[in-house]
Amino acid sequence: MGVLAEVSGNVGSVAYGLAAIGPGIGVGIIFGQGVQAIARQPELYNTIRQNMLLGFALTEALALIGFVVPFVHR
Repeated sequence: MGVLAEVSGNVGSVAYGLAAIGPGIGVGIIFGQGVQAIARQPELYNTIRQNMLLGFALTEALALIGFVVPFVHR
């Protein structure tokens, strides 16, 4: 019996594309909820903004790790 389907090329780039969906959704949730929190309590702007940026940095770190792993794992 012959080959039904064959995957050629760099499958790591496809895997990263799928893995980037999670951090993308996470960043959207972080900033959406942060803006909503600032609208509800404007006096806590600095605290909320600081937490938003920290959450953004941690979420983006996951995306960068996902970008590096396919190249390292050889």
